Amino acid sequence: MSLRIVIIRTLAIGCAIAAVVPSCTDPSPDGRLQVVASFSPLAEAAARVGGASVAVTNLTAPGVEPHDLELSPSQAAAVAEADVVLYLGGGFQPAVEDAAASSQGTSVDVSSALRTLPVPAGESEPSLTADPHVWLDPVLYRRIVQEVERTLAASAPDDAASFAANASAFETRLGDLDAAYRSGLADCDRDEIVTSHAAFGYLAARYGLRQEAIVGLAPDVEPSPQRLADLKATVERDGVTTIFTEELLSPDVAETIAHETGTTIAVLSPLESLTPDELASGDNYDSIMRQNLTELERALGCS
Repeated sequence: MSLRIVIIRTLAIGCAIAAVVPSCTDPSPDGRLQVVASFSPLAEAAARVGGASVAVTNLTAPGVEPHDLELSPSQAAAVAEADVVLYLGGGFQPAVEDAAASSQGTSVDVSSALRTLPVPAGESEPSLTADPHVWLDPVLYRRIVQEVERTLAASAPDDAASFAANASAFETRLGDLDAAYRSGLADCDRDEIVTSHAAFGYLAARYGLRQEAIVGLAPDVEPSPQRLADLKATVERDGVTTIFTEELLSPDVAETIAHETGTTIAVLSPLESLTPDELASGDNYDSIMRQNLTELERALGCS
């Protein structure tokens, strides 16, 4: 059976702690708010803010690219019947946007909290349609968490105080993460990162980095021979030491560039979907982002 249609049912506390499981649903209503989130960062935000008062369904299973998500009939039914549906608009997951439009509950495009965005390097204006990967900037992700809190409080006013306390605690952790990035990337030998696809524009803009991507925002596009030649020249000219790949993408092209330029390969996670191994290890947004920071510090020669 495809991971896309597997629904894992677990206890309420498991759903609250492990927001990034394939899906946590409550087959018989028990008073908890039924929340459907379109992919991992939104599922984690909902579970951390909602705590034991919510049951969270993550539509994107472990190891599945959110861009590729197609809803099974059971997932479409979960969206239709949910109390709250959280998704990121701008064409990031069209199937979810379409389903959310007919949901019986409250459907929220969390990009409504992100109307004023910093401009990623190389873009003329901020646009979720152009670059949806806003969650990789902890400052912007904090605003998503705030939007989730407002949404849950409006749907379950009796639990608003609990939601506010949970959100505040999570926002404090995100503030610490932002401070760690600012400190860790403040004094580096280089500022250029070569990535598998252009997912890190907002992170780069926040922390003064420059992103050179093998391909654009669509990760499954093959780079042209000219693009590969240009990248090889850039790597050699600028003294790049590391080519970043991703867990959910083939490393073949990155490995070819690394081989031809004498550089090394490392993983930089776009946090679009945690892998089964990451879930088994108890990883989450904070831990993966800190792993990313360690890899960036190593690749950029930070001290």
